[in-house]
Amino acid sequence: MSFEDLRKRARQLESEIDVKLVSFSKIAASYGTNVASSSNSETMALLSGDQMYETIAVELEQLLTALTDINERMNSCPHGSSVATIHTLQRHRDILQDYTHEFQRTNNAIKSRREREQLLGNGRNNGKSLAGLSRRDLYLKESEHLISSEGMIDEQITIAVETRDHLKSQREAFKMIQTKVNDLSNRFPLVNTLMTKINIRKRRDSLILGSVIGICLTFMLWWMFF
Repeated sequence: MSFEDLRKRARQLESEIDVKLVSFSKIAASYGTNVASSSNSETMALLSGDQMYETIAVELEQLLTALTDINERMNSCPHGSSVATIHTLQRHRDILQDYTHEFQRTNNAIKSRREREQLLGNGRNNGKSLAGLSRRDLYLKESEHLISSEGMIDEQITIAVETRDHLKSQREAFKMIQTKVNDLSNRFPLVNTLMTKINIRKRRDSLILGSVIGICLTFMLWWMFF
């Protein structure tokens, strides 16, 4: 292809890209807006917007790639070094750069809105929403989850209270056992003291009895021999 043929092809691609970018900007401006009051209409609008976004995004990427290739071929094509030719090449490069920046900016904006829509929609694009659940149904399900969570928390609190009461009863039982042990330990010294006194009395009675027997024997011997 000659330089003029490449230039015509570049203009054609630039015109197609310009039209696609206008449609792409409209999708970015209307993406995620509520075109109807019902949840089904919102879901269909989002699905349709996603399909259009994917289609135009792929087409724009292909057109930009083709325009980049044409610009490179024009730059390498023998065309002389006139000021008009150099200006023409620079103009096509600037247009390509502007279109690339515009595509990236719009594409990033749509991606950000898609992520925000997924976060704020509370799973609007999942299977349940596509099955026909409305916002009211989603709120009711969320309320059921909250009630179920409260029931589980109450059950855990009841278990904790019962455990506390059980531990309290065990502590009281341990206190009673400790009190009995202390009473036994306090009684043992009294028993030992009583046994000691009994032993002392036995020794004293033995001494008295031995003394009496000795005196009697001494008196009998003295009476017998004297």
